[in-house]
Formats: sequence, C-alpha cells, structure tokens
Amino acid sequence: MATVELRFSALPEHVRTARLVAAAVARRAGVDEAVLDEVRLAVGEACTRAVGLHQSSGVSAPVRVLLIEEEKQFSIEVGDEAPRNAPGERVPGTRGADEPDGDGDEDDMGLAVISGLVDDVEVTAGENGGLIRMSWPTAPPAALAP
Repeated sequence: MATVELRFSALPEHVRTARLVAAAVARRAGVDEAVLDEVRLAVGEACTRAVGLHQSSGVSAPVRVLLIEEEKQFSIEVGDEAPRNAPGERVPGTRGADEPDGDGDEDDMGLAVISGLVDDVEVTAGENGGLIRMSWPTAPPAALAP
C-alpha cells in the first residue's frame, strides 16, 4: 500500500494544487482515465469544503489529504480540524456518514456534488474535525500495459 500525504494551509489557492496532485497519483495508481475528471472535481469540492470550515471556525491547522493506493482501489481522504457540535446524524446521500453542523446549504451542496461524483464515499465528523473518504476501483497492473 502506497500513500501520499499533502498538508496545506487553509487557503483557496491551494485547492488547485491538491486537485492536480490527486489526479496524477490516481492516474499512476491505475484509476480509469475516464474517471480522472471526477477525481479532480470530488477532491476540489472536499478540499474547498475543508478550507471553508477551517476559515469559518478560525482553525489554523492545515487541511490534510491522503492519497492511498491499495491493491484494487484508490482512496482519497480529506480531513479538517473544524469542530462539529452534533456528531452522529446521517448526511443525505452518503453511506455511514455523520452530518457536520457547518454552513448548512453550502455543506449540503458540496456533499451532494461529491456523492454524485463518487460511488464509494463516507463522511464523518466529530468534535475534533471531519473526514471525507472517497474510493475508486483501479485496473490491475497487467491491464495498464500497452
């Protein structure tokens, strides 16, 4: 299992870099070319959401992005450290998720976009922050050969 970790200041201008790195690592991991735009968009939404939560909560810690290459799947985890008041509620459109208290409509819209782009997504949140985990299948290495 190979993992790439990014940490960046909660500033909107860093989201583009996270998207580009995620797409490059996803391509190397064997994610289908046709899905790379969805990876970029989903990472952009998740990182933008984390940046917004950090800024609105006054959190100075960096946003964390883990790019995890496993045998048959590629996963991305976007974590924030913005505290939530009401863990334990489900987020519409996600599996096994806790709804953050965030900015309501903006949070719901971002999560809806992510849920529409990614079949396998989990959103959790608690008093120490939140995590969005997204996964995509990868092609076996033999299928990548020309």
